[in-house]
Amino acid sequence: MQPTSLPDVFDPRIHAAGPPHAAFRELRDRAPVAWQEEREVLGWPAGRGFWAVTRHRDVVRVLKDAATYSSRLGATQIRDPDPADLPFIRRMMLNQDPPEHGRLRRLAGRAFTPRRIERFEATARARARRLLGAAREAGGEVDLVRGVTDDYALLNLTDLLGVPAEDRGLLHAWTERVIAYQDPDEPPVLDADGRPVNPRSPAMLAEMFAYAQELAAYKRKHPADDLMTALATTELADAELEMFFFLLTVAGNDTVRSAAPGGVLALCGHPDEQGRLWRREVGVDTAVDELLRAHPPVLSFRRTAARDTELAGTRIAAGDKVVVFHVSANHDERVFPHPHRLDLGRRPNPHVSFGDGPHVCLGAHFARLQLRVFYEELREACAGVESAGTPRRLVSNFINGIKSLPVRLREP
Repeated sequence: MQPTSLPDVFDPRIHAAGPPHAAFRELRDRAPVAWQEEREVLGWPAGRGFWAVTRHRDVVRVLKDAATYSSRLGATQIRDPDPADLPFIRRMMLNQDPPEHGRLRRLAGRAFTPRRIERFEATARARARRLLGAAREAGGEVDLVRGVTDDYALLNLTDLLGVPAEDRGLLHAWTERVIAYQDPDEPPVLDADGRPVNPRSPAMLAEMFAYAQELAAYKRKHPADDLMTALATTELADAELEMFFFLLTVAGNDTVRSAAPGGVLALCGHPDEQGRLWRREVGVDTAVDELLRAHPPVLSFRRTAARDTELAGTRIAAGDKVVVFHVSANHDERVFPHPHRLDLGRRPNPHVSFGDGPHVCLGAHFARLQLRVFYEELREACAGVESAGTPRRLVSNFINGIKSLPVRLREP
């Protein structure tokens, strides 16, 4: 085990002030694979501890080597799930290893085609234009999260899925329950003994899964050009379909929901780079990748060592938890010169905001399209964007979320 003097990057409250970059740099320099205690936090019980992986090279190695670092053994959240829930949790593609993972990914890939996604560009553009126009007409000062990006991400996703307009609020509530479970603003659901209930447990997902089956049955009778029609007409078992709906609802929504305001926050903090984007001195696609590097939607992902191994000179025992920190890897000085300087023209830019290896984000193309359209429309809607207050961040060691971002859209 590493010395206990090393900084703590587990406590979700630390990340509510922004990624602890100084702590991550210390870990990268002193102990790139560092032992972390899992103390009791916010009512959640203490855990058995884990190895924090913070250098880019080692993060990529863990993500690519599914034979050594398993998603299936203990799933992908830092906290251990209830052993009774593991068979249920392993139905999800995210919590499987090859070759089982590959089968589900291929089935989903048939539905998640770039061609289908690209047809949504006009819809996304009109939506961004409408939301940003409303913000500008209201005086130009707006909470970007509540007024623009939450609706933008959710409505784009529900259009792609084929969820009826009147049901969109359900998806928002389900996402909040799963993503914000560590945040004091989202009161936990407690069991009979007063302990918090895992939001990914069968009981907590029953309502969402019942809805997924109803929607799939409807799509089989009334097919449309959407993801749920495509998934409902494959050979997916009912349980697999439910888990796909869960994955698409939560990950598909929160990726853009976190990345869009995070990117704007980065632009507000770097007005010179914002000016380059507005003057069209850098391409929007390149800028999207740099903003994703600076503010990755996901902070961390967990794996479990399938066998005794060694990483960056540290011995890891079979069964140990191994947690990669994307946000640290994206700011590794060994890979990214001046990593805390926003450079919208940065090339190459091998960030890991969408992961790597067999579990690389299936919806990365859809997310990039939405972000590109959003920044293009933001540039058209105003002469620039500046901070109008202190942002509020999600209390989480998993999602790099922003709950509130007051900004001012300057008159064009």
